[in-house]
Amino acid sequence: TPPMTSKEWRSPIVVLIAGALIVNLSMGIRHAMGLFQKPMVMDIEGLTRSSYSFAIAVQNIMWGVSSIFFGMLADKYGAGKVLAGSCVLYALGLWGMSVADSSLMLTLTGGVLIGIAQGGCTVGVITGVVGRAHPPEKRQQALALSGALGAAGQFYMMPFIAWNIQSAGWKMALLVGACMMLIVIVLAIAMTEPYVDRASLVKTQSASAAFKEALGERSYLLLVTGYFVCGLQVVFIGVHLPAYLTDKGMNLNVAVMALALVAITNIFGTYWWGMQGAKYPKRKLLALIYVLRTVVILAFLAIPLSNYSVYAFAIAIGGLWLSTVPLTNGLVAQIFGVSYLSMLAGGVFFGHQLGSFVGVWMGGALFDLTKSYTIAWLVTAAFGIFAAIVHWPINETPLAKRREEELKAAQAATPAVA
Repeated sequence: TPPMTSKEWRSPIVVLIAGALIVNLSMGIRHAMGLFQKPMVMDIEGLTRSSYSFAIAVQNIMWGVSSIFFGMLADKYGAGKVLAGSCVLYALGLWGMSVADSSLMLTLTGGVLIGIAQGGCTVGVITGVVGRAHPPEKRQQALALSGALGAAGQFYMMPFIAWNIQSAGWKMALLVGACMMLIVIVLAIAMTEPYVDRASLVKTQSASAAFKEALGERSYLLLVTGYFVCGLQVVFIGVHLPAYLTDKGMNLNVAVMALALVAITNIFGTYWWGMQGAKYPKRKLLALIYVLRTVVILAFLAIPLSNYSVYAFAIAIGGLWLSTVPLTNGLVAQIFGVSYLSMLAGGVFFGHQLGSFVGVWMGGALFDLTKSYTIAWLVTAAFGIFAAIVHWPINETPLAKRREEELKAAQAATPAVA
Protein backbone atom coordinates (compact mmCIF):
# COMPACT_ATOMS: atom_id res chain seq x y z
CA THR A 1 0.00 0.00 0.00
CA PRO A 2 1.47 3.41 -0.95
CA PRO A 3 2.21 5.65 2.04
CA MET A 4 -0.22 8.45 2.86
CA THR A 5 0.80 11.98 1.93
CA SER A 6 1.31 14.57 4.65
CA LYS A 7 -1.80 16.41 3.38
CA GLU A 8 -4.07 13.38 3.68
CA TRP A 9 -6.38 13.96 6.65
CA ARG A 10 -7.37 10.30 6.74
CA SER A 11 -4.40 9.40 8.89
CA PRO A 12 -4.09 5.90 10.40
CA ILE A 13 -5.51 7.15 13.71
CA VAL A 14 -8.49 8.82 11.98
CA VAL A 15 -9.19 5.62 10.05
CA LEU A 16 -8.91 3.57 13.22
CA ILE A 17 -11.25 5.81 15.25
CA ALA A 18 -13.85 6.18 12.47
CA GLY A 19 -13.91 2.45 11.89
CA ALA A 20 -14.23 1.79 15.62
CA LEU A 21 -17.20 4.17 15.92
CA ILE A 22 -19.01 2.46 13.04
CA VAL A 23 -18.45 -0.92 14.69
CA ASN A 24 -19.52 0.62 18.03
CA LEU A 25 -23.05 1.18 16.81
CA SER A 26 -23.49 -1.71 14.40
CA MET A 27 -22.17 -4.29 16.88
CA GLY A 28 -23.70 -2.56 19.90
CA ILE A 29 -27.18 -2.90 18.42
CA ARG A 30 -26.44 -6.44 17.31
CA HIS A 31 -25.39 -7.47 20.83
CA ALA A 32 -28.67 -6.09 22.21
CA MET A 33 -30.83 -8.49 20.18
CA GLY A 34 -31.24 -10.72 23.25
CA LEU A 35 -33.03 -7.89 25.06
CA PHE A 36 -35.81 -7.88 22.46
CA GLN A 37 -36.57 -11.61 22.72
CA LYS A 38 -39.02 -11.71 25.63
CA PRO A 39 -41.00 -8.52 24.89
CA MET A 40 -41.41 -9.43 21.23
CA VAL A 41 -42.46 -13.01 22.05
CA MET A 42 -45.03 -11.63 24.48
CA ASP A 43 -46.45 -9.05 22.04
CA ILE A 44 -46.41 -10.84 18.68
CA GLU A 45 -48.99 -13.59 18.33
CA GLY A 46 -47.49 -16.93 17.33
CA LEU A 47 -43.89 -15.87 17.99
CA THR A 48 -41.97 -18.31 20.21
CA ARG A 49 -38.42 -18.40 21.51
CA SER A 50 -37.60 -20.93 18.81
CA SER A 51 -38.95 -18.73 16.01
CA TYR A 52 -37.26 -15.63 17.43
CA SER A 53 -34.01 -17.58 17.74
CA PHE A 54 -34.41 -18.78 14.16
CA ALA A 55 -34.77 -15.18 12.90
CA ILE A 56 -31.59 -14.12 14.70
CA ALA A 57 -29.88 -17.29 13.45
CA VAL A 58 -30.78 -16.29 9.88
CA GLN A 59 -29.39 -12.83 10.64
CA ASN A 60 -26.08 -14.39 11.59
CA ILE A 61 -25.83 -16.67 8.57
CA MET A 62 -26.72 -13.82 6.18
CA TRP A 63 -24.10 -11.71 7.91
CA GLY A 64 -21.51 -14.38 7.22
CA VAL A 65 -22.43 -14.79 3.55
CA SER A 66 -22.59 -11.05 2.85
CA SER A 67 -19.26 -10.44 4.64
CA ILE A 68 -17.42 -12.23 1.82
CA PHE A 69 -19.29 -10.34 -0.90
CA PHE A 70 -18.99 -6.90 0.72
CA GLY A 71 -15.37 -7.59 1.63
CA MET A 72 -14.59 -8.31 -2.02
CA LEU A 73 -16.33 -5.08 -3.12
CA ALA A 74 -14.52 -3.04 -0.46
CA ASP A 75 -11.12 -4.48 -1.43
CA LYS A 76 -11.71 -3.77 -5.10
CA TYR A 77 -13.63 -0.47 -5.11
CA GLY A 78 -13.11 0.99 -1.62
CA ALA A 79 -14.98 0.72 1.65
CA GLY A 80 -16.76 4.09 1.82
CA LYS A 81 -19.76 3.31 -0.39
CA VAL A 82 -20.04 -0.23 0.99
CA LEU A 83 -20.22 1.10 4.55
CA ALA A 84 -22.73 3.84 3.72
CA GLY A 85 -25.06 1.53 1.82
CA SER A 86 -24.89 -1.09 4.54
CA CYS A 87 -25.83 1.45 7.22
CA VAL A 88 -28.95 2.40 5.23
CA LEU A 89 -29.90 -1.26 4.86
CA TYR A 90 -29.32 -1.80 8.60
CA ALA A 91 -31.71 1.07 9.40
CA LEU A 92 -34.36 -0.40 7.09
CA GLY A 93 -34.02 -3.76 8.81
CA LEU A 94 -34.47 -2.25 12.28
CA TRP A 95 -37.54 -0.34 11.10
CA GLY A 96 -38.90 -3.56 9.61
CA MET A 97 -38.44 -5.34 12.94
CA SER A 98 -40.43 -2.60 14.66
CA VAL A 99 -43.48 -3.26 12.45
CA ALA A 100 -43.11 -7.05 12.29
CA ASP A 101 -46.31 -8.90 13.18
CA SER A 102 -45.31 -12.49 12.44
CA SER A 103 -42.37 -14.88 12.55
CA LEU A 104 -41.96 -14.59 8.79
CA MET A 105 -41.82 -10.78 8.88
CA LEU A 106 -39.30 -10.88 11.72
CA THR A 107 -37.13 -13.34 9.79
CA LEU A 108 -37.18 -11.23 6.62
CA THR A 109 -36.37 -7.97 8.39
CA GLY A 110 -34.41 -8.76 11.55
CA GLY A 111 -32.97 -11.86 9.92
CA VAL A 112 -32.29 -11.28 6.22
CA LEU A 113 -32.05 -7.47 5.91
CA ILE A 114 -30.06 -6.78 9.06
CA GLY A 115 -27.89 -9.82 8.45
CA ILE A 116 -26.91 -8.62 4.97
CA ALA A 117 -26.28 -5.11 6.28
CA GLN A 118 -23.99 -6.33 9.06
CA GLY A 119 -21.74 -7.91 6.46
CA GLY A 120 -20.87 -4.46 5.14
CA CYS A 121 -20.61 -2.32 8.28
CA THR A 122 -18.94 -4.49 10.87
CA VAL A 123 -15.59 -6.14 11.48
CA GLY A 124 -14.71 -7.60 8.05
CA VAL A 125 -14.73 -4.43 5.93
CA ILE A 126 -13.27 -2.31 8.73
CA THR A 127 -10.42 -4.81 9.21
CA GLY A 128 -9.31 -4.42 5.61
CA VAL A 129 -9.19 -0.61 5.80
CA VAL A 130 -7.37 -0.57 9.14
CA GLY A 131 -4.93 -3.25 7.97
CA ARG A 132 -4.02 -1.33 4.81
CA ALA A 133 -3.66 1.95 6.70
CA HIS A 134 -0.86 0.58 8.91
CA PRO A 135 2.55 -0.89 8.02
CA PRO A 136 3.18 -4.58 8.78
CA GLU A 137 5.22 -3.87 11.91
CA LYS A 138 2.29 -1.93 13.45
CA ARG A 139 -0.62 -3.88 11.96
CA GLN A 140 -1.28 -6.33 14.81
CA GLN A 141 -1.25 -3.54 17.38
CA ALA A 142 -3.63 -1.48 15.20
CA LEU A 143 -6.02 -4.42 14.84
CA ALA A 144 -5.90 -4.96 18.60
CA LEU A 145 -6.72 -1.32 19.32
CA SER A 146 -9.39 -1.25 16.62
CA GLY A 147 -11.02 -4.33 18.10
CA ALA A 148 -10.93 -2.89 21.61
CA LEU A 149 -12.41 0.47 20.58
CA GLY A 150 -15.01 -1.23 18.41
CA ALA A 151 -16.04 -3.42 21.32
CA ALA A 152 -16.80 -0.36 23.46
CA GLY A 153 -20.16 0.05 21.72
CA GLN A 154 -21.61 -2.90 23.56
CA PHE A 155 -20.82 -1.21 26.88
CA TYR A 156 -22.93 1.89 26.33
CA MET A 157 -25.44 0.58 23.77
CA MET A 158 -26.75 -2.28 25.93
CA PRO A 159 -27.93 -0.08 28.83
CA PHE A 160 -29.15 2.59 26.39
CA ILE A 161 -31.30 0.12 24.43
CA ALA A 162 -32.54 -1.56 27.63
CA TRP A 163 -33.58 1.86 28.95
CA ASN A 164 -35.44 2.57 25.70
CA ILE A 165 -37.25 -0.76 25.86
CA GLN A 166 -38.32 -0.22 29.47
CA SER A 167 -39.32 3.42 29.07
CA ALA A 168 -40.74 3.58 25.52
CA GLY A 169 -41.20 -0.04 24.43
CA TRP A 170 -39.31 -2.35 22.11
CA LYS A 171 -40.71 -0.78 18.94
CA MET A 172 -39.40 2.69 19.80
CA ALA A 173 -36.04 1.20 20.83
CA LEU A 174 -35.70 -0.32 17.35
CA LEU A 175 -36.59 2.99 15.67
CA VAL A 176 -34.00 4.82 17.77
CA GLY A 177 -31.43 2.26 16.63
CA ALA A 178 -32.44 2.84 13.00
CA CYS A 179 -31.88 6.60 13.35
CA MET A 180 -28.46 6.03 14.89
CA MET A 181 -27.39 3.84 11.97
CA LEU A 182 -28.38 6.59 9.52
CA ILE A 183 -26.36 9.18 11.45
CA VAL A 184 -23.22 7.02 11.43
CA ILE A 185 -23.10 7.12 7.62
CA VAL A 186 -21.01 10.32 7.73
CA LEU A 187 -18.12 8.33 9.21
CA ALA A 188 -17.85 6.35 5.98
CA ILE A 189 -16.09 9.39 4.44
CA ALA A 190 -13.01 8.59 6.51
CA MET A 191 -12.94 5.03 5.16
CA THR A 192 -12.77 5.80 1.42
CA GLU A 193 -8.99 5.13 1.12
CA PRO A 194 -8.14 7.66 -1.65
CA TYR A 195 -4.45 7.09 -0.85
CA VAL A 196 -4.62 3.40 -1.92
CA ASP A 197 -3.62 2.47 -5.47
CA ARG A 198 -6.11 -0.34 -6.05
CA ALA A 199 -4.64 -1.25 -9.41
CA SER A 200 -1.34 -2.12 -7.71
CA LEU A 201 -3.16 -4.07 -5.00
CA VAL A 202 -4.98 -6.42 -7.33
CA LYS A 203 -2.78 -6.64 -10.42
CA THR A 204 -1.00 -9.83 -9.36
CA GLN A 205 -4.08 -11.87 -8.49
CA SER A 206 -7.84 -11.75 -8.99
CA ALA A 207 -10.27 -11.91 -6.08
CA SER A 208 -11.50 -15.35 -7.10
CA ALA A 209 -7.94 -16.65 -7.41
CA ALA A 210 -7.04 -15.25 -3.98
CA PHE A 211 -10.11 -16.84 -2.39
CA LYS A 212 -9.48 -20.17 -4.12
CA GLU A 213 -5.87 -20.10 -2.93
CA ALA A 214 -7.00 -19.47 0.66
CA LEU A 215 -9.52 -22.33 0.52
CA GLY A 216 -6.67 -24.61 -0.58
CA GLU A 217 -4.70 -23.81 2.57
CA ARG A 218 -5.33 -26.03 5.58
CA SER A 219 -4.55 -23.21 8.00
CA TYR A 220 -7.30 -21.03 6.51
CA LEU A 221 -9.85 -23.84 6.84
CA LEU A 222 -8.76 -24.42 10.44
CA LEU A 223 -9.29 -20.73 11.18
CA VAL A 224 -12.77 -20.93 9.66
CA THR A 225 -13.54 -23.98 11.79
CA GLY A 226 -12.24 -22.40 14.98
CA TYR A 227 -14.15 -19.20 14.35
CA PHE A 228 -17.30 -21.33 14.01
CA VAL A 229 -16.96 -22.14 17.70
CA CYS A 230 -16.40 -18.50 18.62
CA GLY A 231 -19.66 -17.53 16.94
CA LEU A 232 -21.56 -20.39 18.55
CA GLN A 233 -20.40 -19.46 22.04
CA VAL A 234 -20.72 -15.67 22.07
CA VAL A 235 -24.07 -15.51 20.26
CA PHE A 236 -25.61 -18.25 22.40
CA ILE A 237 -24.56 -16.37 25.54
CA GLY A 238 -25.42 -12.90 24.22
CA VAL A 239 -28.93 -13.83 23.03
CA HIS A 240 -29.99 -16.36 25.66
CA LEU A 241 -28.31 -15.15 28.87
CA PRO A 242 -31.05 -12.57 29.63
CA ALA A 243 -33.80 -15.18 29.22
CA TYR A 244 -31.79 -17.77 31.20
CA LEU A 245 -31.38 -15.41 34.15
CA THR A 246 -34.97 -14.15 34.20
CA ASP A 247 -36.20 -17.76 33.96
CA LYS A 248 -34.25 -18.35 37.17
CA GLY A 249 -36.19 -15.55 38.84
CA MET A 250 -33.55 -12.85 38.50
CA ASN A 251 -34.35 -9.25 37.60
CA LEU A 252 -33.78 -8.16 34.01
CA ASN A 253 -31.47 -5.43 35.32
CA VAL A 254 -29.07 -8.16 36.47
CA ALA A 255 -28.90 -9.45 32.91
CA VAL A 256 -28.38 -5.94 31.55
CA MET A 257 -25.62 -5.30 34.08
CA ALA A 258 -24.03 -8.65 33.21
CA LEU A 259 -23.96 -7.83 29.50
CA ALA A 260 -22.59 -4.38 30.29
CA LEU A 261 -19.80 -6.01 32.32
CA VAL A 262 -19.13 -8.35 29.41
CA ALA A 263 -18.85 -5.29 27.21
CA ILE A 264 -16.43 -3.31 29.34
CA THR A 265 -14.14 -6.24 30.15
CA ASN A 266 -14.29 -7.17 26.47
CA ILE A 267 -12.66 -3.83 25.64
CA PHE A 268 -9.64 -4.58 27.78
CA GLY A 269 -9.58 -8.28 26.93
CA THR A 270 -9.68 -7.67 23.19
CA TYR A 271 -6.86 -5.14 23.41
CA TRP A 272 -4.69 -7.23 25.76
CA TRP A 273 -5.01 -10.50 23.84
CA GLY A 274 -4.58 -8.67 20.53
CA MET A 275 -1.35 -7.08 21.74
CA GLN A 276 -0.06 -10.46 22.88
CA GLY A 277 -0.43 -11.54 19.27
CA ALA A 278 2.50 -9.26 18.40
CA LYS A 279 4.70 -11.19 20.86
CA TYR A 280 3.54 -14.81 20.87
CA PRO A 281 2.19 -17.32 18.33
CA LYS A 282 -1.40 -16.32 17.64
CA ARG A 283 -2.59 -19.91 17.19
CA LYS A 284 -1.47 -20.82 20.73
CA LEU A 285 -3.15 -17.75 22.18
CA LEU A 286 -6.38 -18.67 20.40
CA ALA A 287 -6.21 -22.23 21.73
CA LEU A 288 -5.74 -20.89 25.26
CA ILE A 289 -8.70 -18.53 24.93
CA TYR A 290 -11.04 -21.39 24.01
CA VAL A 291 -9.83 -23.57 26.88
CA LEU A 292 -10.41 -20.69 29.30
CA ARG A 293 -13.92 -20.14 27.92
CA THR A 294 -14.77 -23.77 28.66
CA VAL A 295 -13.48 -23.45 32.22
CA VAL A 296 -15.47 -20.24 32.82
CA ILE A 297 -18.73 -21.71 31.49
CA LEU A 298 -18.45 -24.91 33.53
CA ALA A 299 -17.61 -22.91 36.66
CA PHE A 300 -20.68 -20.71 36.08
CA LEU A 301 -22.90 -23.79 35.92
CA ALA A 302 -21.30 -25.41 38.97
CA ILE A 303 -21.48 -22.40 41.31
CA PRO A 304 -24.86 -21.57 42.92
CA LEU A 305 -26.55 -18.81 40.94
CA SER A 306 -26.53 -15.34 42.51
CA ASN A 307 -26.00 -11.75 41.44
CA TYR A 308 -22.34 -12.09 42.36
CA SER A 309 -21.81 -15.31 40.41
CA VAL A 310 -23.48 -13.76 37.36
CA TYR A 311 -21.27 -10.68 37.54
CA ALA A 312 -18.14 -12.78 38.08
CA PHE A 313 -19.07 -14.89 35.04
CA ALA A 314 -19.68 -11.76 32.97
CA ILE A 315 -16.31 -10.27 33.87
CA ALA A 316 -14.45 -13.52 33.15
CA ILE A 317 -16.19 -14.35 29.86
CA GLY A 318 -16.01 -10.69 28.80
CA GLY A 319 -12.22 -10.80 28.98
CA LEU A 320 -12.37 -13.62 26.42
CA TRP A 321 -15.35 -12.37 24.40
CA LEU A 322 -14.02 -10.83 21.17
CA SER A 323 -10.39 -11.43 22.03
CA THR A 324 -10.32 -13.88 19.13
CA VAL A 325 -11.04 -11.15 16.55
CA PRO A 326 -7.69 -9.29 16.35
CA LEU A 327 -5.79 -12.57 16.63
CA THR A 328 -7.79 -14.29 13.90
CA ASN A 329 -7.72 -11.30 11.54
CA GLY A 330 -4.05 -10.81 12.36
CA LEU A 331 -3.36 -14.39 11.27
CA VAL A 332 -5.25 -13.86 8.00
CA ALA A 333 -3.19 -10.71 7.29
CA GLN A 334 0.04 -12.41 8.34
CA ILE A 335 -0.49 -15.49 6.18
CA PHE A 336 -2.16 -13.97 3.09
CA GLY A 337 -1.24 -10.25 3.13
CA VAL A 338 -3.61 -7.26 2.96
CA SER A 339 -4.57 -6.98 -0.71
CA TYR A 340 -7.73 -9.00 -0.16
CA LEU A 341 -7.87 -8.76 3.62
CA SER A 342 -11.52 -7.66 3.84
CA MET A 343 -12.65 -10.54 1.62
CA LEU A 344 -10.53 -13.21 3.30
CA ALA A 345 -11.42 -11.93 6.78
CA GLY A 346 -15.04 -12.10 5.62
CA GLY A 347 -14.51 -15.71 4.54
CA VAL A 348 -13.23 -16.66 7.97
CA PHE A 349 -16.07 -14.68 9.51
CA PHE A 350 -18.53 -16.78 7.52
CA GLY A 351 -17.43 -19.69 9.70
CA HIS A 352 -18.09 -17.52 12.76
CA GLN A 353 -21.60 -16.81 11.56
CA LEU A 354 -22.33 -20.45 10.80
CA GLY A 355 -21.50 -21.05 14.43
CA SER A 356 -23.67 -18.09 15.44
CA PHE A 357 -26.57 -19.63 13.53
CA VAL A 358 -26.13 -22.92 15.35
CA GLY A 359 -25.60 -21.28 18.75
CA VAL A 360 -28.63 -19.00 18.76
CA TRP A 361 -30.99 -21.53 17.17
CA MET A 362 -29.71 -24.39 19.34
CA GLY A 363 -30.39 -22.39 22.49
CA GLY A 364 -34.01 -21.72 21.59
CA ALA A 365 -34.68 -25.20 20.20
CA LEU A 366 -33.17 -27.05 23.17
CA PHE A 367 -35.04 -24.81 25.59
CA ASP A 368 -38.39 -25.46 23.88
CA LEU A 369 -37.57 -29.19 23.85
CA THR A 370 -36.31 -29.59 27.42
CA LYS A 371 -37.64 -26.41 29.11
CA SER A 372 -34.07 -25.79 30.27
CA TYR A 373 -30.84 -24.25 28.98
CA THR A 374 -28.60 -26.77 30.77
CA ILE A 375 -27.84 -29.01 27.78
CA ALA A 376 -27.18 -25.99 25.56
CA TRP A 377 -24.68 -24.62 28.10
CA LEU A 378 -22.83 -27.95 28.25
CA VAL A 379 -22.66 -28.24 24.46
CA THR A 380 -21.32 -24.68 24.28
CA ALA A 381 -18.60 -25.51 26.81
CA ALA A 382 -17.57 -28.72 25.03
CA PHE A 383 -17.05 -26.87 21.75
CA GLY A 384 -14.35 -24.79 23.43
CA ILE A 385 -12.07 -27.83 23.76
CA PHE A 386 -12.70 -28.71 20.12
CA ALA A 387 -11.68 -25.19 19.03
CA ALA A 388 -8.47 -25.33 21.06
CA ILE A 389 -7.47 -28.56 19.30
CA VAL A 390 -8.31 -27.13 15.87
CA HIS A 391 -6.11 -24.04 16.26
CA TRP A 392 -2.96 -25.83 17.39
CA PRO A 393 -1.67 -27.08 13.97
CA ILE A 394 -2.15 -23.76 12.11
CA ASN A 395 0.94 -22.69 10.13
CA GLU A 396 1.58 -18.98 10.78
CA THR A 397 4.33 -18.59 8.15
CA PRO A 398 3.33 -16.06 5.43
CA LEU A 399 2.15 -17.85 2.31
CA ALA A 400 4.43 -15.80 0.05
CA LYS A 401 7.45 -16.84 2.11
CA ARG A 402 6.41 -20.48 1.97
CA ARG A 403 6.04 -20.31 -1.81
CA GLU A 404 9.47 -18.70 -2.08
CA GLU A 405 11.07 -21.39 0.07
CA GLU A 406 9.35 -24.13 -1.94
CA LEU A 407 10.64 -22.59 -5.17
CA LYS A 408 14.20 -22.40 -3.82
CA ALA A 409 14.02 -26.01 -2.63
CA ALA A 410 12.76 -27.14 -6.03
CA GLN A 411 15.52 -25.23 -7.80
CA ALA A 412 18.15 -26.70 -5.48
CA ALA A 413 16.85 -30.20 -6.15
CA THR A 414 16.98 -29.73 -9.93
CA PRO A 415 20.32 -30.92 -11.41
CA ALA A 416 22.31 -28.19 -13.13
CA VAL A 417 22.33 -28.47 -16.93
CA ALA A 418 25.86 -28.46 -18.40
